[in-house]
Amino acid sequence: MPKCQNCGSFVTKDYVRVFTPQEDTDPRVCPDCEDMIRDGADVREARSPRHS
Repeated sequence: MPKCQNCGSFVTKDYVRVFTPQEDTDPRVCPDCEDMIRDGADVREARSPRHS
């Protein structure tokens, strides 16, 4: 099962299909990574909160 490279949480294959490049199997960040976003090849803190 795929997992987040940042926090290690498990994610669904559908999440991977939608939010990662085709050649990757694990996303760099996931919904459990509050206030973290992808930035090129890295992960960084969001400049504004991602609260819903």
